[in-house]
Amino acid sequence: MRKDAAVADDRSGRARHRADSSRTSTSVPDEELMRVLYQEHAGPLLAYVLRLVAGDRQRAEDVVQETLIRAWKNAGQLNRATGSVRPWLVTVARRIVIDGHRSRQARPQEVDPSPLEVMPAEDEIDKALWLMTLSDALDDLTPAHREVLVETYFKGRTVNEAAETLGIPSGTVRSRVFYALRSMKLALEERGVTA
Repeated sequence: MRKDAAVADDRSGRARHRADSSRTSTSVPDEELMRVLYQEHAGPLLAYVLRLVAGDRQRAEDVVQETLIRAWKNAGQLNRATGSVRPWLVTVARRIVIDGHRSRQARPQEVDPSPLEVMPAEDEIDKALWLMTLSDALDDLTPAHREVLVETYFKGRTVNEAAETLGIPSGTVRSRVFYALRSMKLALEERGVTA
């Protein structure tokens, strides 16, 4: 009697298995297959993947979605399959998780750019353009005017120190600085720079 009951249970189990797999047989269109796959397998697949990704629900949902998309792309193979598709789905999901882990390990860790956005930085382009304009304006000056400006403004010497370095009287240095600055102002205005 026990043997007959075991055989009957085995037959009913196979019948249930065939009924489950018949839902994904060749007679089911792709859209219907996706709906059936989602209804029957998405919940258990999500629970399985959540364990794989340490509870990261967003990642788990992404993995389940990718798994179901791959199932849809391989609908022809799944339609021909004789048996449950859940092992196939579980294998695909596990491989997606492994591939994601490997790709994160392979590339360098990304740096958050937000601290750099908060740090003030000088605009070097404006500075470079200003120096180019200033250099061009200096080139327009006579050599005598240029050298007194270089000594007094760029090297930071006093009128007396500049006079001693250049070997000219301090009054001449003052005069040349005055006319050099006036010429520089005109040269910069011609270039569209206003002080």
